[in-house]
Amino acid sequence: MSLLNLVLLLPLLGFLACLFLPKKNLGLIRMFTLLVSLAIFVVSLGLTAPFLDKGNGTWFVTDVPWIQSPEIRYHVGLDGLSVWLVLLTTLLTPISVLVSWNYIAKRPKEFYAFLLLLEFGLMGVFVAWDLFLFYVFWEICLVPMYFLIGVWGHERRIYAAVKFFLYTMAGSVLMLAAIIFLYVKGNTFDYINLLELLQSGRLALTSQEQLLLFLAFFVAFAIKVPLFPLHTWLPDAHVEAPTAGSIMLAAVMLKMGTYGIVRFCLPMFPNAARECAPWIVALALIGIVYGALVALVQPNMKKLVAYSSVSHLGFVVLGAFSFNQNGLDGAVYQMLSHGISTGALFMLVGFLYERTHSLEIKDYGGVSTPAPWLSTVFLITTLASVGLPLLCNFVGEFLVLQGSAAVNIYWTAFAALGVILSAGYMLWLYQRTFMGEATDELKHHMPDIGARELAASIPLIILMVWMGTYTKTFLPSISAANARILEQSKTRVEMRVQATAGESVHVR
Repeated sequence: MSLLNLVLLLPLLGFLACLFLPKKNLGLIRMFTLLVSLAIFVVSLGLTAPFLDKGNGTWFVTDVPWIQSPEIRYHVGLDGLSVWLVLLTTLLTPISVLVSWNYIAKRPKEFYAFLLLLEFGLMGVFVAWDLFLFYVFWEICLVPMYFLIGVWGHERRIYAAVKFFLYTMAGSVLMLAAIIFLYVKGNTFDYINLLELLQSGRLALTSQEQLLLFLAFFVAFAIKVPLFPLHTWLPDAHVEAPTAGSIMLAAVMLKMGTYGIVRFCLPMFPNAARECAPWIVALALIGIVYGALVALVQPNMKKLVAYSSVSHLGFVVLGAFSFNQNGLDGAVYQMLSHGISTGALFMLVGFLYERTHSLEIKDYGGVSTPAPWLSTVFLITTLASVGLPLLCNFVGEFLVLQGSAAVNIYWTAFAALGVILSAGYMLWLYQRTFMGEATDELKHHMPDIGARELAASIPLIILMVWMGTYTKTFLPSISAANARILEQSKTRVEMRVQATAGESVHVR
């Protein structure tokens, strides 16, 4: 069994084992889930070895038959685009367990089991190279997140869970239709084979077919990003979700959408992607500024951070549709950076909620007096989210802006407004929450950060600094994978341009 298969199997086994634990033994359930998730993270570190050594390539590939008719294969593997997203998933799962330690008292066995099932589904999305297998993992992720929000969420949890489910399912149905169409045309679900058939011309799509297929995939991914104006499910889901649900949703689950755009939309349908790029970039730019402006006026901390995600992930879409190395590298780096910084923000907001049972900013003020270490961790995370140099978000945003400037300087100028506004809403949030005079009641309910909370925070703080200062760990493998995707796109674009000019096109 390859190391990747082991990493993928462990959370599924943990999920099944967790279901058989005695439901009244809360300590055993929590400790079992923590140890399993930590073991998965430690084992998953081995997946980085070939990428740190070689910097590129495809590793840990398994390609065996799964279902005979139609032919569906268990085809999984890692490249520089997916390996770090898998690591992000395995890191944040034990952190989510720690964050939920005292918070989850109702049906804890089911809660922790769903966390492990969610980890299994998320990793599967990032490693699947068979389109049907990808779709299966995509749908698996929907189930545990629906229950995490609907059972363990706040007052309007049912509304938020149903809205999340309906939005995601609507996009998934379109993607499934596109996958079935590709199978009928190419007689395979395998991503690598389909890509080869499309590039060689043996699978010929008309411009209209390619456009419709691109839109079917893109809408499914855009809902998950979420791209403006398909974002309205996100604030409700975040506000109502438990802290662990918000962390996994913002840090990893939203990356399913941006990963899908980069992995499938750009190389499989490059002509349609280029043709649609202007209006997609327009939506990304609107999302960047709109998300930031709405975040500025939010009275609720979770809603503020949720709208900041709409803004930050607009940068990812902008970078992807810049169609150059800097833009695409920045998009992928921003995916990882956003996962670390925004995951940490939701975790810290959860710490505050556990103490006061309020998400309203007006109920705080002066928190730095009774909780100086908590305020320090929150400040570092705030500065990382703003994009301060030497912290993680700066690198991704800088590369995206550099890539977009090479295409259209006006895109960059408009997107830069989002960077400025992010400093506004994040620093204003910090000022209103932590500065000023604390009331006696707040002091009474605001102990400083504890050992368990510190254990969850320190790895994220280290990564914020590491990703901001030592990019050499991540960028070589990311750049190699992106260069391959750009090359796959470039070939098809040249063919389209020649055909438009009236020249004969010879497909080899």
